[in-house]
Amino acid sequence: MELNLKKPLVILDLETTGVSIATDRIVEISALKVLPGGAEDWLTMRLNPGIPISPEATRIHGISDADVANAPHFKDVAKRIASFLEGCDLAGFNSMKFDIPILCEEFLRVNFDFNPAKHRYVDVQVIFHKKEQRTLGAAYRFYCNRELENAHSAQADAAATYEILKAQLDRYPDLENDIEKLSSFSAFNNNADLAGRIVFNEQGKEIFNFGKHKGKAVELVFKEEPSYYSWMMNGDFPLNTKQVITAIKLRSFGKV
Repeated sequence: MELNLKKPLVILDLETTGVSIATDRIVEISALKVLPGGAEDWLTMRLNPGIPISPEATRIHGISDADVANAPHFKDVAKRIASFLEGCDLAGFNSMKFDIPILCEEFLRVNFDFNPAKHRYVDVQVIFHKKEQRTLGAAYRFYCNRELENAHSAQADAAATYEILKAQLDRYPDLENDIEKLSSFSAFNNNADLAGRIVFNEQGKEIFNFGKHKGKAVELVFKEEPSYYSWMMNGDFPLNTKQVITAIKLRSFGKV
């Protein structure tokens, strides 16, 4: 089934130096833009991360430090990437837990104004896990009846993700062919920040989703224990998380 698109949809896949959203960097990005009507456009590039690629990561995606030594840095292509994503909905496989947060970290790190709230997101992995509980290679085999070749090549993974999403619409009649509905179905939580350290409770208030204050209101904790805000700002938390807690902290100024 072809996607019913009201605006372009970009399917993203990243290869990185490791698995930490806060400290690792992108070494390869591939984005497949699908336009209403089905026309496709690709943006694929390797990047010099400015830090060593972990041996574990190289074993997975096959990209070494030498492979990206002469590649551009993220700051050199941030505008080009943001322009490619402008006005588009975004999709990926495990994208909301990893690809989107780490991409936003890269933008924040170079002080580029990229607002993730301007996009809707479809996470194909979430749809898959809600329906079948598998992995990308198994998903491709299950939905497309083919083996995934060149796995962990960003372009191969992004192309496979696009094929899986279309096949999911064919397989599940209850999945509505509408990006807004797919975005809602594939949402896995009510995050206030992209990493899920801060979430919204049923009353729409930000609460901690980790540590000793898990379940407590962020604003209240910062009021009663101001040092906790400083600890987080000085800690190994993603820049997006620090951005969110700073907004909460600033919002509380002037309150009685």
